[in-house]
Amino acid sequence: MNKQIFYFFALCLSVSVAITSCNPDDTPPPNPQEVINYLTYTLTPVGGGDAVVLTWDDPDGDGTGETTVAPLQANTAYNAVVGLQNTTVDPAEDVIAEDIGQELEEHQFFFTTTVDGMIVDYNPLDIDAEGNPVGIASEVETADAGTGNLTIILRHEPDKNGEGVSDGDITNAGGETDIEVTFEISVE
Repeated sequence: MNKQIFYFFALCLSVSVAITSCNPDDTPPPNPQEVINYLTYTLTPVGGGDAVVLTWDDPDGDGTGETTVAPLQANTAYNAVVGLQNTTVDPAEDVIAEDIGQELEEHQFFFTTTVDGMIVDYNPLDIDAEGNPVGIASEVETADAGTGNLTIILRHEPDKNGEGVSDGDITNAGGETDIEVTFEISVE
């Protein structure tokens, strides 16, 4: 008889676990991807002077937006900030404040450049709760005059502990690309 009671309780426990673990209310709501169709990269000279603003605008959201650039000064250090907007809604949504700022651990910007001597580093104060870089703020240094490209990539859910990722190497980051924009840069 004890065996029958044991099996009965085991069956009841299994059924209750199955019922509670399959409750649809327990599944987290999906996290929709941010709509980003306007990007700015504002570079302010460290020693003072006029800011340079690089913009990408894709009003119809098809991914073929237009870039606008202004020349950077040779041998100059800049403090830089990325801005992202969703202009498909009125008023336009600040994606950094509304989405990315709420999920810093799940986002990281990466910067690559083919401009000879140009360096883009993370601002050491722009970190998530785990102490990993986010890249909303960065530091840029130019060298001698030249031309090339600067690419800004925002990754969603990168492996921030991957080799080189915290130094800005996207190779081992994984995750999904939220936005990737390439600017033609002229250093004068």
